[in-house]
Parts: sequence; C-alpha cells; structure tokens
Amino acid sequence: MLLPPSEGKAAPGGGAPLDPGALSLPGLAPARAAVLDELVGLCAGDEGKAREVLGLSEGLRGEVAKNAALRTAGTRPAGEVYTGVLYDALGLGTLAPAAARLAASSLLVFSGLWGAVGVADPIPSYRCSMGVKLPGIGALGAYWRGPMAEVMPEAAGDGPVLDLRSSAYAAAWQPKGELASRTAAVRVLHSRVDERTGEEKRSVVSHFNKATKGRLLRDLLTAGAAPASPAELVGALRDLGYAVEAAEPARAGRPWRLDVVVTDVH
Repeated sequence: MLLPPSEGKAAPGGGAPLDPGALSLPGLAPARAAVLDELVGLCAGDEGKAREVLGLSEGLRGEVAKNAALRTAGTRPAGEVYTGVLYDALGLGTLAPAAARLAASSLLVFSGLWGAVGVADPIPSYRCSMGVKLPGIGALGAYWRGPMAEVMPEAAGDGPVLDLRSSAYAAAWQPKGELASRTAAVRVLHSRVDERTGEEKRSVVSHFNKATKGRLLRDLLTAGAAPASPAELVGALRDLGYAVEAAEPARAGRPWRLDVVVTDVH
C-alpha cells in the first residue's frame, strides 16, 4: 500500500538519532545519503537560499534549522512523524496489534528525502517535498525514479499494490509491465445531485479525499484483508461498505483504476 507523506510533521522525537541502516528498502541507501547530504548542507548555509529552494515562507524559517540538524535530531516511527488528514483518519497508533503488524509490513510512505519508508522506520522530522529541486541533485521527482525502479518490484511482492499517492509522489515511481497490471490507483469522488437538473455531478475534493483514503486503509487493515488480486481488492472494499467502481487496464502494462464514490464528505 503506497501513501503520500504529509506536509506537516510532528515535532522531533525522543528516539536515537537517524540510523540509515534501520530504514526499509536498504537498496535506496546511496540515493538517500546523497539527498540528505545536500539538504543538510543547503540548510546549514544561507537560510534565505534554503527557504527559496524549499518553498518556505518567512513563518516557516524554523524548518530550515530543523533540516540542518537532521543527523543529530531525535527520531520517531515514520507513522508518527507524518500528521494531517489522511494520517489522522488512518490512526496508526490506535490500531489493534494484528492490524498494526499488517500496517508495518505493508505500508510504504513516499518521500522527497527518503524515497520511501515504512511506517515503523525511525526518522527525524524534516521538510522536503517531492516537488523540491535541489541545486545539485535537481528535481527530486525525477531523481528518485531510477532508485525506486530498482527496489520497488521486489518490495511489491506478488500480490496487488494499492496506490493512494498524490500525483507529485506518483511521479517518483510508476509500476511497469506485469506489476502495473496488479496495481490499483485509487481516486475518491464526491457524488451529489444537482437540485436544479436532477443530474449527478462528481468532483475530486482534496481534504475529504485524504480522509476517505485514511479510513479506507484503516478498515482494510482492521479487517485483515489479504486480497490476491485487484479484483479481490475491489470485492474486499465493497464488503467493507465502500461504493467502488473499478476499471480494468485497457491494455497490458497499465494499472487498474478504482473510483471510491462518496455522498457524504466529512
């Protein structure tokens, strides 16, 4: 299950400083080290330049100092570092033990700094979105494509892949070939009836899209769902009460598209 991170992060944790060897997907270690080196160096230098590169306002200048101290800052599990609507709805900290174990083994959070991490991986709080273009490395979305292509096929295993990422993070890795055919990209649509015409209208709404994705994940984890294919995943979601419209790939090498249709937004 592939997730975007959150723009906001929790305060630095009380865990030991970053140990790159403790992170999931060890094949990303060299790429992570390169991004970390440049980000720390950038933020330890000219603050104004760092804020410009990272797209930070004056009010977020403290994020620059936080990035400069990434190697010595305390850590906490990535699932606690990421906050916001999706993660509030997912509620990793309140999952039952079996569901929490499933989350730790199956959720990957994409990141401009780390490429992707597991929700149990100990990381420091940071600020570096996938849309950042570092002076030396360049655009992070493009930078991560090569390293992610090397590690993701093995990480995905042989079952379905549920892709809940936003477009900026999806740019860092797109499944190919047979793996794409068992990947399901989820979109949440708000359905409402036009009072004047009586026609149904659908729209994508960002805030409630994130909340629905978080609840959907929580429900799958709590149910211990283990679908063997995208078609079985659709069935599992429908069994959980979700209105899902599924579109199989039009041709080989394309992912499934799952539209989750909601009438109430909360």
